[in-house]
Amino acid sequence: MLGERAVPYGDRAVLVDADPGDVAGLHAALVVDPLPGQVDLVPAARTLLVVLDRPPTELDLATLRRLRPAPADADRPRRDPVEVPVVFDGPDLADVAGLTGTAVPDLVARLTGTELTVAFGGFAPGFGYLTGLPAEVHVPRRATPRTRVPAGAVGLAGPYAGIYPRASPGGWQLVGRTELVLFDVDRDPPALLSPGTPVRLRAVG
Repeated sequence: MLGERAVPYGDRAVLVDADPGDVAGLHAALVVDPLPGQVDLVPAARTLLVVLDRPPTELDLATLRRLRPAPADADRPRRDPVEVPVVFDGPDLADVAGLTGTAVPDLVARLTGTELTVAFGGFAPGFGYLTGLPAEVHVPRRATPRTRVPAGAVGLAGPYAGIYPRASPGGWQLVGRTELVLFDVDRDPPALLSPGTPVRLRAVG
């Protein structure tokens, strides 16, 4: 139960503050049983924005404050994972193996043997924050961010994995690279990795 963690956000939305592990379940609950006039849901790490076609009411707030998470996949049929071919030769691969106390081949096996899920998007168009990493491969961000990370770089930071859709600065630990195009304005939808998408990394090269 959310208690008092649902507040009006502008004149057409409600912002729900949630525990990180509950966001996907709250999103699923509102897809299955939407509020009247609900037009969009925008998940983030600790919040869920519920966009309406009207001003929010006290009943909306009360409903959201009582809302309980549903199973994270309750809002969709089972989908095959998006397979991401990855060359595991990132500049931080050996450092990550050292931080996690594993050999590089074992680290790669853990990363490729786990089904990940896009929890939410952010940072740049097409960037999905992937959850589901085993706790033993959670690593901190780099102490000094890079001024340029190439497009397609696969990185780790805390409980998340992510793939840079375009060249940009970044502080994640880079373990590999892919040639997969993550964001294309001529594709429908443009983002390959939308919230809720299952993902598997596949070692190539």
